[in-house]
Parts: sequence; structure tokens; C-alpha cells
Amino acid sequence: MSKYVFPDNFVWGTATSSYQIEGAATEDGRGESIWDRFSKTPGKVNDGTNGDVACDHYHRYRDDIALMKDLGVRAYRFSVAWPRVLPKGRGEVNAAGLDFYDRIVDTLLAAGIEPFVTLYHWDLPQALQDEGGWTNRATAEAFVTYADVLSRRLGDRVKKWITHNEPWCASLLSHQIGLHAPGIRDYRAALSVSHHLLLSHGLAVPVLRKNSPGAEVGITLNLTPTVPASRSAADLDAARHHDGYFNRWFLDPLFGRHYPADMVADYIKAGHLPPEGFTDVRPGDLEIIATPCDFLGVNYYNRTVMRSDKVPEEQNLPRTEHLAPREEWTEMGWEVYPDGLRQILTRVHLEYGPAKLYVTENGASYSDAPDAEGRVRDERRTRFLRDHFIAARRAIDAGAPLAGYFVWSLLDNFEWERGYTQRFGIVWVDYETQKRIPKDSALWYRRVIAANGVED
Repeated sequence: MSKYVFPDNFVWGTATSSYQIEGAATEDGRGESIWDRFSKTPGKVNDGTNGDVACDHYHRYRDDIALMKDLGVRAYRFSVAWPRVLPKGRGEVNAAGLDFYDRIVDTLLAAGIEPFVTLYHWDLPQALQDEGGWTNRATAEAFVTYADVLSRRLGDRVKKWITHNEPWCASLLSHQIGLHAPGIRDYRAALSVSHHLLLSHGLAVPVLRKNSPGAEVGITLNLTPTVPASRSAADLDAARHHDGYFNRWFLDPLFGRHYPADMVADYIKAGHLPPEGFTDVRPGDLEIIATPCDFLGVNYYNRTVMRSDKVPEEQNLPRTEHLAPREEWTEMGWEVYPDGLRQILTRVHLEYGPAKLYVTENGASYSDAPDAEGRVRDERRTRFLRDHFIAARRAIDAGAPLAGYFVWSLLDNFEWERGYTQRFGIVWVDYETQKRIPKDSALWYRRVIAANGVED
């Protein structure tokens, strides 16, 4: 048996997001978000549910922070609901909303838990969506105002800021594929959104630094190692394109490389961009987007194996890369592939050279329920986390500047278009009674944190 010990001061945390856990959707002056509207549109959420109550964290945050303290968690990554602070997206500030996050920060610090605050985890004020949402460049300017309001209130105590969570999801998944709010299917609009999200990040970084002296500011991307199913030219090109679509489209501009030229050419050829190119980009935008950050957050769940859809199967080379059997996937339908975390962390380190990395999300959906003794024996999740922690340690051994790891998620919660059909939490939530039960994975995680290491 081997033990994998992590560096001194390694940050062990958990993560959540506002719409998925807070509830209190119409309380204390909170405005409507695009997820309020989207989730109440018939057919958009699998089980027809919404986040009106969710985990009722708005009323139960003290108990949830006490749970984290009992587990020994050293940091908590949570997001702020923009419409709770600025109900219309701009203009009048909702004092009750700011007070709520003020209380959370103070309660965390009193428990010895460092707050990592994410400004945007997809709950755009509906009022801004009514003006075009992220397709409207003015929304990037409104985001900066929001960042200013929040950081002036919390910046004396919050020293870790994340501007955006997973801009791929907020742009392409939401505006090209249409699975997430606002549920639009327009490729050109999705690319416009991607640019305005990144622009708003770059514009907000100096504001956050000004209002929170000594703070570290970063952004979180969801990344996936992409490999070809064979070494055929067609599969290699499919893997190149998917890597550009999912990874490089965001990594490259953030690290000063502009948007990938091969992807711009692909999008022009496909009609997703006009012949003259990416016209949303104005002079100076790319320099703003590439404003140096203090860290990059990486969310990792699975890898991608690309098989070309441009060549008939019988004319392609035999597959040499296969996904694991479906019975080994998580209940989200995602392959379990721990080494992909090592691969993506080391790749980002070697190709982009971020000053610091955090795994800002990693976890698995398994529906193990309390047994007759009231115990949740979620062995698969424990095994999943153990194997991914080991992969992270191996990335550190390869030189990746990984400084912390946030398990997704603290609580079972509203899982976006899947509703309440998926359970990612290390703490079981009974949605009828709001009772919390730490799962076996949570108790195991407490031991990992205490030992600052894991055994295989």
C-alpha cells in the first residue's frame, strides 16, 4: 500500500453554487434569474423541478458551515447569486442580499474556513437577459459593476475570487446546444457570448484587486483531455477540433494567445462566424482578456474520445482507444477516468504556465441512499475521489503547481437540467425534510484532510 502525501498548506475544500442550493428564490428582494425562468419552462428540466427551495441553504447556511467544520474542510468555494445582490442586474443594490453573503463570509471565517467566492455560476439576472443577455456587450460592463459592488463589501475578508465558472457551459452548452439557461440554439450567438464572458472577466480582475488588496483572482474552466479513437487522419482532426471547441477556445485567449486560428477558420467555414472573422472582438479586447491571473481553476469530470463523423465507420481505421464499459460510468453517464485529471493538469502547466492551479470541482453522481441504520455507504464515490486524488498528486510530482482541491459537491442539490435526479453530494439531503446525513465518503474525506494524504 502506498501513501500519497500532499504539500504543506494544500487546500482541501468543498464547493457549491448559489442556484443549486440556496432556495429562497423570491425572498428578501432577490430578483429573477435566467434559471428561475428556464427551470419553470415545461420540458427544460427532466423531472420538472426548480431551485425555489433546493437545499434551503439560505436559511440553513450556519448548519451547513458547521458540517464543513466538523469534516475539517479548510476552504469553501461558493457562488453569489447576482440577482440577489442586484435584482435587475444593475442599478439599485439589494442590501438584504449583500447582508446574506456578508454573514456567510463571517461565519466561515469564524469556523476557520477560507471563502473562495465565485461571482458568476450561471444565474444571470433575467432583466439583463431581456436586453440580450451575454450576447449584449453591455452585460460585460454590468458584470464589472456587480463585481465592484460585491468586492467593496466583502473584499476586506475575501481574498480568493473566481470571476466565472465554466464559460464553456455559460456560452456553448447554453446558447449553442441549448441544454442550460437561457436555452438558445444559435452557434453564432454562443460564440459572441463566449467572448463577452471572457471580456467581462478581464475587465473585472483589476476591480477585484483594487477592492480586495492582496487577494488572488482567477477563473475556472471545465476541461477535458481529448484523444482520437484511432490514429486516422479523420479521427486526429476530430480530436483537434473538439479540443479547440472545448479547451483551447478559452485557454488560449486567457493566456495571451488570442482565439485559436484553426477554430476561427473552422467556424467561418461552417458559417458560425462571418467571412470577415470574429467581429465581436474589438481593438484592445484580447489584451484585456489576457490580464494575468493569480490562478486557474480546473473542473474535471471525464475525458473525451473522438471518433470522426465525416468518415463511415467501415472506411476508418479500427479504434484503438475505447471508453470504459458503461457499467463503470457514473450515473450522469460519464466515464470514470482518473488519469485524465493528471493529464489535463500537466498539460495546462506545460503549455500555458499558470502561476497556480486549483481543482475547483471534481466529483461523481451516485444515488446511494441511507440504509436501515441511516448510513450512506457510497463506496463508489469514495473510490472515485481516492483515485482522482492520487492522479492529482501525480500531477504535482510532474511539476503542476496545484495548490488545492475542492470536492463537488458538499450537498446533494439541484443538478441543472437533470433536476433532483442526480446526487453529487458527500452529504445526503432529504429534500422533503432538509435533513443532512454525511455519507461515508464525507467521513473518509475528513480522514484524508487530517492526514493531508491518501492511501491506494
